[in-house]
Amino acid sequence: MEFFSIENILFTIGSSKVSWLEMFSTVSGLTCVFLAARGRSINYYVGYFYTILLFFLFLQKHLYSSMLLQPVSLVISIFGHYRWTHPKIGEKNKKQELKVTTLTKQKRLFHIGLVLVLAAIWGFALSKLGSIFPNAFPPARLPFLDATITMCILTAQYLSAQKKLECWIAWLTVNITNFTQYLLVGFVFMPIVCAVYLALAVIGIKTWYKEWYKEMSGKIISL
Repeated sequence: MEFFSIENILFTIGSSKVSWLEMFSTVSGLTCVFLAARGRSINYYVGYFYTILLFFLFLQKHLYSSMLLQPVSLVISIFGHYRWTHPKIGEKNKKQELKVTTLTKQKRLFHIGLVLVLAAIWGFALSKLGSIFPNAFPPARLPFLDATITMCILTAQYLSAQKKLECWIAWLTVNITNFTQYLLVGFVFMPIVCAVYLALAVIGIKTWYKEWYKEMSGKIISL
């Protein structure tokens, strides 16, 4: 499958070669995030394709944590797609889809603590993966940073699936840490893309906050 080779180069930026795989991943990813920021459930259809592309991209870059994340990400996406389009009684917005809500302070602290603990455990496991299976996996690059990003992404996706406003804070964290990781592993094109993701995350925060605020204002008036 020639397309799924990172050596199939589309163009070059500086000393960094950008493959068709990276380009298609980027376009589908940006489209998915833009639609999610606008609160459109159609983003999940694009996201399914995006997940498949990322699996191959991270495999070829030896970012195993990010690679192994993709099947889990696909499951969360399917769950989120269902939640957005099949809200329970009292969870519907004006579009008859899942409305935006927020976490309690206790749940915010819980998610932060869970990310730190799981990242430490997963990072340690990744650091040993190459020595345990040397023929299957070359040494992992930046295992603890990779693991931290992985756990942040899982948290962001889960919160997105529940349409929690805090998901965009998690996505901002992911994009900032991804920017660092991409530079360290030699990407040039992807850090540029991360800047666009950051801008879309800001749009997402503003759009979802407006929807949440309108919902809360409506409740206050009705009371």
